[in-house]
Amino acid sequence: MRFEEVYEGCQKKRLSQEEAANILGVCSRTFRRQICRYEENGLEGLNDKRLTQVSHRRAPVDEVMSLGERYRVRYRGWNVKHFYSWYSREGGKRSYTWVKNTLQRQGLVTKSKKKGAHRLRRERSPLPGMMIHQDGSDHEWVLGKKWDLIVTMDDSTNEHYSMFFVHEEGTVSSFQGVQDVILKKGLFSSIYTDRGSHYWFTPEEGGKVSKTQLTQFGRAMQQ
Repeated sequence: MRFEEVYEGCQKKRLSQEEAANILGVCSRTFRRQICRYEENGLEGLNDKRLTQVSHRRAPVDEVMSLGERYRVRYRGWNVKHFYSWYSREGGKRSYTWVKNTLQRQGLVTKSKKKGAHRLRRERSPLPGMMIHQDGSDHEWVLGKKWDLIVTMDDSTNEHYSMFFVHEEGTVSSFQGVQDVILKKGLFSSIYTDRGSHYWFTPEEGGKVSKTQLTQFGRAMQQ
């Protein structure tokens, strides 16, 4: 019965052969073979157990089509995460991965590009003091109050040497974090930061930071 539903979807151009094969849990080649057997001998032609092993956990065709239609009509343009929040609130029982894959197979959302090499996990420094890491996190830490939390920590051990709140991170807060580290632990070998304008000067938007035109903080770290 499930095969006939999928087959009908292909005949009426609601499903591609690849989508139909995914619903049945087989490859496209196997599905084409099933079509030939079905068109020659009807359902009896599908009695080869090697070709009809279908996962019972797979969703029926009407559920797959209904999800795609709902997204297409009311939620087109939403990312999968936001759509899945609606889906769960409305009583949907399938997993996030199932929803994402279903929408992708129907061409309603695109697959994310593979993350580049700059996203690869960076190895930690082998010894304490070789590198400190400083960053600011903007958040509503107290209801109705937003501050930047400035954290300066050791890259090797993850030990937090300095943490404090400011209204907005900048040169002064960066110097304060570094000062806290030096007073408590002594001089460090290097510092790792993001591309914030108080850390680095970027001549062209989205381009590389300048290694010669230094900010006030950059000059201090060089000295």
